Amino acid sequence: MPQSLSTDTAHARLQQLRRSGAIRAISIDLDDTLWPVWPAISRAEQVLLDWLHVHAPATAAALRDVAAVRAIRVQVERDRPDLAHDLSGLRRESIRRALQRHGDDDSLAEPAFDVFFAERQRVDLYEDALPALQFLAARWPVVALSNGNASVHVVGIGAHFHAALSATKAGMAKPDARFFHAAAAAAGVAPHEVLHIGDDARLDARGAMDAGMHAVWLNRTGVAWTHEGPEPHVTVASLAQLCQGLADS
Repeated sequence: MPQSLSTDTAHARLQQLRRSGAIRAISIDLDDTLWPVWPAISRAEQVLLDWLHVHAPATAAALRDVAAVRAIRVQVERDRPDLAHDLSGLRRESIRRALQRHGDDDSLAEPAFDVFFAERQRVDLYEDALPALQFLAARWPVVALSNGNASVHVVGIGAHFHAALSATKAGMAKPDARFFHAAAAAAGVAPHEVLHIGDDARLDARGAMDAGMHAVWLNRTGVAWTHEGPEPHVTVASLAQLCQGLADS
């Protein structure tokens, strides 16, 4: 947590927000806020490679080279700007091109992606995530706002959400203010009535403030705020600390 914002200060600011009635809805990030994302991605990529080893061995052998994987992804991003905010589309197209490049059947791209995507939804929630969702959802409508492609319903936490917005379906991503405003609209409130919670300093905290929302930066590792402009309204080290600050006292 930045040294300029103590635990007591964070608590006081959250209490002030709650008592003021300024918060009528919550928007919250998913990846690296409710669960660590890279373990899930790493497992999914290994499951994909194992599947390709059986069904498209030449492609599987090539994709064990990290540089080759990156080169394909960069080329797809360059050729398909329409997929800029569609992580599923980018992944699917990257698989298809890899299959083509290495002489395998590119119709395998769809089932290969399905294998990857199913494993990508297997996430391990942070210890404080589920209690926080239960706490927040009991008090406000909660909207998931994610640049990723995880589904709260497949993950198994959909019951705690009023709505879930993804960049893949919206065609835009954080820090675009329109994406934050879409979350507010989904909750039926104005942007200044939303408290946004997320781990990314630029995409979540800075983006939410620029969109006119109240911002809580979830800074689990205690890194310094290095961005231009004011620091987030509140910085917390955990979702448990956030809920303590928002609890009735």
